[in-house]
Amino acid sequence: MRLAFSTLGVPGMPIPEVARLASQNGFHGVELRAHSEEPVHPGLSLNERVEVVERLKAAGVEILTVAGYAKVAAPGDDEPVLTQIRALLELARDLGAPYVRVFPGGGDSGTAEADATAVRRLSAAASQASDLGARVLLETHDSHRTGEDAARVLNSVGSGSVGALWDVMHTWRGGEDPAETLRLLAPHLGYVQVKDIASVDDTTPLPPGEGVLPLAEVVELLSRAGWDGWLCWEYEKRWYPQVPELPAALPAVRDHLLRLLSAAA
Repeated sequence: MRLAFSTLGVPGMPIPEVARLASQNGFHGVELRAHSEEPVHPGLSLNERVEVVERLKAAGVEILTVAGYAKVAAPGDDEPVLTQIRALLELARDLGAPYVRVFPGGGDSGTAEADATAVRRLSAAASQASDLGARVLLETHDSHRTGEDAARVLNSVGSGSVGALWDVMHTWRGGEDPAETLRLLAPHLGYVQVKDIASVDDTTPLPPGEGVLPLAEVVELLSRAGWDGWLCWEYEKRWYPQVPELPAALPAVRDHLLRLLSAAA
């Protein structure tokens, strides 16, 4: 397995700094938050996109994901959501990123309605993803936080161009056993996002290994299944200002994840 970290919780971090931190701390890739307030977003010119690629390539760092905010199960018209996904897919193509992250976002819709909306939109996005050479990943999150929820949608879509991003915190807080999550998501799994938290009710981030999430079990299950994808650490200082700065946190994160991988080998 290879290691990445996310810039989701680091507002406005310049790409040269992202590249330096990843390279110096032994991370192979980065998950880039694609938002208009960030250095990387769909509004970048082609020259700006090329510069992002060159900066990270020079540091030997891969762009794992364009992490967007399209909500595929949200109520409303399909077209604005599909337009948003297409823009993210075009950005991923230009950056050489294999994945685009989307959210469910079903809100107050009932389960059947949210599922149907997500299936319809992801089925439409699948053809776009195939044409543009990236894969749309539905994160286990909000209205579809368990593997069961995500698999219910993805099994209906039935396309290799659409898959799952397993956020361990959300499936665990949803009461799902990691072995069951893996069983359900294995046919669709893009990569795995990890963090650690204080408790089921307190999602304040902690250094990996100091909280309650079953990270060792997850890594062991993945290893035993022969899965050789990406583990991506999600850093959330944006929403929890009390956590350590990213440069100070990365060495301990890397060491803990490497220990988990070594123990599971």
